[in-house]
Amino acid sequence: MVFRITFLGTGGGRHTAMYQTRCTGGMLVEHGDGKHLHIDPGPGALTQMKRIHYDLTRTDSVIVSHAHPDHYSDAESVIEGITFGGWKKRGHLYGSPTVINGEGALGPCISRYHLKTIEKVTVLKPGDVLDIDGLRAETCRSDHSDPTNIGFKFHSSNGVVSYVSDTSYSDEIAEQYKGSRVLILPVTTPDDLRIPYHLCTEDAVFFIERVRPELAVFIHLGIVMIKRDPEKQALETEKRAGVRTISVRDLDIMDVGESISFSASETYDDLWIPNSSP
Repeated sequence: MVFRITFLGTGGGRHTAMYQTRCTGGMLVEHGDGKHLHIDPGPGALTQMKRIHYDLTRTDSVIVSHAHPDHYSDAESVIEGITFGGWKKRGHLYGSPTVINGEGALGPCISRYHLKTIEKVTVLKPGDVLDIDGLRAETCRSDHSDPTNIGFKFHSSNGVVSYVSDTSYSDEIAEQYKGSRVLILPVTTPDDLRIPYHLCTEDAVFFIERVRPELAVFIHLGIVMIKRDPEKQALETEKRAGVRTISVRDLDIMDVGESISFSASETYDDLWIPNSSP
């Protein structure tokens, strides 16, 4: 069965999001029998979906891992797509406690109106086991400035594909992802340039060495990382960790089957309006 990820955005952090040096639109996952899951639709998600002529009404579920704008700012519009502009009650929203209910100074990120239009809302915590439209998923703990942030292990028919949302490194955090075939890492800064609650390239090496996936993928690239050549950073990581490591670009597509392949989405500049109705 197909498991395909379109990387709508490979940037991360407030400055990359502000200036859209890389898009911050999250990931669009196609799985099972044509089901679509949108993960962390931050700034630029809508623009990128228009570029690839993707109709938001095809989306079945959306995940927002935590209450930072580079992960949630386009989520309400994605919900509008799922529900055909609020006319059809359908779809499933998964979010951390800050995203759905708010906690301290963070969130809520989704309006009460949009929470009522979608068919089901699930508040996530580490250790949950989910059935997302037939796709088994597990949630994992992180160490982040949003203390409710979570990562994910998706059990595709061709192995576990894991998305480690923003976190600092620890052996305990990395241990959760053992058994992953693909490890998608948010590597915000290059070399050993650490900032609080995020991974740098050196942390990525430690993470990959502990998990030993078949493939590691760099996303959530900050401004300094982009300036330092993330492809080169990934190559150095591959040499040190001994695991194939790549840094993807906006609108790259990853297909996980017997083999793992990459291609680039076609982009369009013409005016396009989908012909959708509830």
